[in-house]
Amino acid sequence: MDVETFRRLLTEPGQALLAEIAQRAGVESDHALGSRLRTVHDGDFVAAAVTQNHLRGLARTKFGDDAARMYFTHDALEQATRASVATHRAQTLRSLGADAVVDLGCGIGSDLIAFARAGIAVRGVDIDPVRVEIARANLAALALPGTVEVGDATTATVAEDEVAFFDPARRTARGRVFRLDGLTPPWDLVAQRLAGRAVAKVMPGIGHDDIGDGVRAEWVSERGKLVECCLWGAGFAHPDAGTRVATVLPSGATMSGGGRPGPDGADTDEAGPVGRYLFEPDDAVIRAGLVADLAEQIDGWLPDRHIAYITTDEPADTPFARGYLVLDELPYRTKQLRAALQDLDVGTLTVKKRGVQVVPEDLIAKLRLTGSRSALIVLTRVAGAGRAFLVEPLARP
Repeated sequence: MDVETFRRLLTEPGQALLAEIAQRAGVESDHALGSRLRTVHDGDFVAAAVTQNHLRGLARTKFGDDAARMYFTHDALEQATRASVATHRAQTLRSLGADAVVDLGCGIGSDLIAFARAGIAVRGVDIDPVRVEIARANLAALALPGTVEVGDATTATVAEDEVAFFDPARRTARGRVFRLDGLTPPWDLVAQRLAGRAVAKVMPGIGHDDIGDGVRAEWVSERGKLVECCLWGAGFAHPDAGTRVATVLPSGATMSGGGRPGPDGADTDEAGPVGRYLFEPDDAVIRAGLVADLAEQIDGWLPDRHIAYITTDEPADTPFARGYLVLDELPYRTKQLRAALQDLDVGTLTVKKRGVQVVPEDLIAKLRLTGSRSALIVLTRVAGAGRAFLVEPLARP
C-alpha cells in the first residue's frame, strides 16, 4: 500500500468502504464481497480496505477495542508493542518525570499512543512515509495529540526536554534478527543514547553483559509470555538504576535485584531436596537472573543449583511463579514410570520438563497409557540426577 492509497482510506468514501466491509465481512463470502465492491471501486482501493479490516481483527489481541479505529500494515502490526506493555512503559516513564518523548522509529505509533495517554508530549520519527501517515492517523483516530514526521532515526535531532525512545526493527528480508548488531537503528546508536535519558525496547534474549553501566534492564512478561526487555537509560535518577528487574502483567508486580544469571537464570549455591511445593518462575524472572532472589523472597530453595525451579515446604502466594503441590515422587525411567502411572489409572498425561533431555510428546507416546484419569508430572533434575514428580497446580493468587 502506498501513501496515496492510504490517504484515500481516510476520506469520506474510504471510511464508508471500511464500514461496509466491516459490516458485511462474514455475511458475504470474501470472493463475493470483493467482486461486488470492485464494480464500484478500483481494485487497489478495495484491496487496501479489505486488508485493513483483516488487520483490525488480528490487532484486537494487542489493542483491544482501539483496533477497530486504527490502521496497520502486516509487518508493523507484528512489531508493534501490545497496548498493556506500552501502557506500563509510558506510566513508568511519566513517573520518572518525563514530559516529552521522541519515538525514533515509531512505526504505526503504538508506543506514541501510550505515551500520549500518559500525559507525555509525543513526537514520532520514521523513515517509511506510509508508516508515518498511519501513525498520524492512529493518533487522530484516538483523539490524541502528537506529531509524526518522516526522518532518519540515526540523524534525527533530540531536543533537550525530550526522552529518546527506540524500538529497533528486529526483522529483515531474511527474517527475525536475534543479534544486537542486526538491529535498525544500529545498536551502537541506541547504546550511546542509553548513557543519558533514553529508553529502548529490545529482544528479551539480550545478554546481561551487553547492557551498559547504570542502565536499568526490565524484562516484561504478559500472562506468562515473555515479550520484551526494556532498557532505561543511565540518565534517569531511578532507585533501581543499574539493577535487573522482572515485571509481570497484567498485575504490574515488579521485583528487582542484582541479577545472577546461570544457564537457566538460576545459578546459586543454595540447593536441596524437593519439598511439598514446587514453583516454576515466570520467564521474566528467569531472564532477569532473579530466581535465587525469588527463592529467598518466598522462603524456598532450588532443587538443583542450575535449574529454574524453586521448592518450599509451605505454600506461597506470588505473582512471579506458577505453583504446584507435590503429590508424590514417581520413577524416572520410562518402564517403571509407565507402571506407576498405570497403577494410578492415568490415561491423559501432561508433562512439564526443565533441565532434562526429554521430549514430552515422545515420552507420552512411549508410555501408551489407557486409564481414565488425568495427571500432571514434572521431569527435572535434583542435585544433578533426573527425577519425576506427580504434581497438582495451585490456584493462582
